[in-house]
Amino acid sequence: MSITETSTERPTAALSAAGVSIWLDDLSRERIKGHGLEKLIAERDVVGVTTNPTIFASALSKGEAYDEQVREIAAAGKDVAEAIFEITTADVGNAADIFRDVFEKSNGYDGRVSIEVSPELAHDTDATIAEAKRLWSTIEKPNVMIKIPATVQGLPAITAAIAAGISVNVTLIFSLERYGQVIDAYFEGLEQAAKAGIDLSTIHSVASFFVSRVDTEVDKRLDAIGSDEATALKSKAAVANARLAYKLFVERFATERAIALQEQGANRQRPLWASTGTKDPSLPDTLYVTELVTHGVVNTMPEKTLEAVADHGRIEGDTVVDRYDDAQQVFDRLAAVGIDIAEVSNQLEREGVEKFIQSWHELTDTVTKALETAKA
Repeated sequence: MSITETSTERPTAALSAAGVSIWLDDLSRERIKGHGLEKLIAERDVVGVTTNPTIFASALSKGEAYDEQVREIAAAGKDVAEAIFEITTADVGNAADIFRDVFEKSNGYDGRVSIEVSPELAHDTDATIAEAKRLWSTIEKPNVMIKIPATVQGLPAITAAIAAGISVNVTLIFSLERYGQVIDAYFEGLEQAAKAGIDLSTIHSVASFFVSRVDTEVDKRLDAIGSDEATALKSKAAVANARLAYKLFVERFATERAIALQEQGANRQRPLWASTGTKDPSLPDTLYVTELVTHGVVNTMPEKTLEAVADHGRIEGDTVVDRYDDAQQVFDRLAAVGIDIAEVSNQLEREGVEKFIQSWHELTDTVTKALETAKA
């Protein structure tokens, strides 16, 4: 029997009680000024925020909330890159202030607001490191996280940022292999930070495992295969992938290396379920929330998914830990029908970077037009 059936506890509170930190995958100045974030903290148990170029492009294209700052930037003669930096860091800094109480009450565990380095730097290690340090020092809030993509070139940037004492949200993870490399990068960064005398307890990190995009691509391939065996596997890959990621997390953070770091005050790098809105309208709109409930994870949701969970989410305890074998069987069956998960993951990573770059260009275009209007 579910928690929501046996008590009056709202589904988002039940989700939090089960060990899932609810973060909102959205931010805008309208939310900040209109006290929308405070309302979500109070009524939807939201304890953090993630952002990306798509979110900022959308926010800037709507309403008048940014007009005053845009006019000031235009009057100062600053270029588009400077404008984007100032606008986005201002929003993240203000959101961090709103979540400061959550941050302090959770001893730094939650109350986090993430901002991403430019996706155009995803394949440039040195530039990513420099941008991460610039964002961190400019916003200068202890509850901010800098998002760095888990590309091959991003891995050493993750290590360098952690080594400098910067809290990092590692984004765009699709495969178990890459996730293992991300954990290694985190460990190495912590070891370097310890040698530099940095208090490891001040460094936090999450590893963002993308969920729905896996089903979107795999289901397309299963449809092309068209067999009964393939059809029976539709919409199972993403949840299986995430469950096996959590298994890897548990195993890797129980190693001697991990325990030695934790004894020095280090925090575990929590898995974060990202891209948790369902793309297929035939699927339950809470699928990537209710099927990925376990202790010590984050689920960052678009508001539509958050409201669906609040309205009719059925939180029935842990839906991950006892299902590792089922998840592995799904992977084995996918391989048997000809689905190469490694190839799917590589494709999704490439597409993920490309989509964020496209959104960055949209953000650049939006800010360019705003500056031109302000100067007119």
